Amino acid sequence: MSLKKLTKAVIPVAGLGTRFLPATKAIPKEMLTVVDKPLIQYIVHEAAEAGITDIILVTHSSKAAIENHFDKHYELESELNLRGKSDRMVSLEEITPKGVRIVSVRQPEALGLGHAILCAEPVIADNEPFAVLLPDVLMYHPRKGCLAQMTQQYKKMHTSVVALEAVAEDQVEKYGIAGVKGPDMRIVELVEKPKPQEAPSNLSVVGRYIFTPRLMELLKDTKPGAGGEIQLTDAMDQLLEEEVMFGFEFKNGHTYDCGDKQGYLQANVEYALRDAQLGKGFKQYLKGLKF
Repeated sequence: MSLKKLTKAVIPVAGLGTRFLPATKAIPKEMLTVVDKPLIQYIVHEAAEAGITDIILVTHSSKAAIENHFDKHYELESELNLRGKSDRMVSLEEITPKGVRIVSVRQPEALGLGHAILCAEPVIADNEPFAVLLPDVLMYHPRKGCLAQMTQQYKKMHTSVVALEAVAEDQVEKYGIAGVKGPDMRIVELVEKPKPQEAPSNLSVVGRYIFTPRLMELLKDTKPGAGGEIQLTDAMDQLLEEEVMFGFEFKNGHTYDCGDKQGYLQANVEYALRDAQLGKGFKQYLKGLKF
């Protein structure tokens, strides 16, 4: 049976963002801004660039601000029109990419990333592949986004593709690490936060995935693992026993872990420096700092 076209993406946004308290007490971490856009908007646009037309937000009752961000705000739009603020109207119109539909499903309990993805199962048809993008991982590339590049590989391979990025040897114990084989980077092993001397490589899993429909079926049968949660890695290990899975090494770009304060600050600085309007002045400001 041939697989359907890749058109759907799952973005888990139900996490409470405790590493950013008190900022995230009332504001979802996904709504924290990098320069002038919230994190979640960058992620949605990366998905749209890859040809995704249906985005499923797996959310929580405290995350209504995310849904509101992608909804229309008639009063604000009317006021901007009355004041002739056409440039700001354009920025509002660009929030949701054209041709993209965004729906939300609830994750009633915090039972892990695997469980969050499983919550999207009613919206994903049988025999339908899907992408997963983690919202606190921002991936910049000067020409083509990471998921768009992965989609090209998926169209050739028609099997699961996982984004990988090389990290320093002393950093491997912070990440899930993939062991790969051959020039096509077939994944043969997945190890969660290994000690450097036990790691099969220095290629970390960085929060972008394309899965065949079988992954969702396996998640249904995955038993709670570490912390009593349904772990995505456990289901991926099972998938490796049944299907070929390839790694995609993200090169010539930059990954920002915006779930970490330093990574988030680095993203703000570097995105500001790239900004056509802000970049030059901000660079001069940074050069003049004396600490």
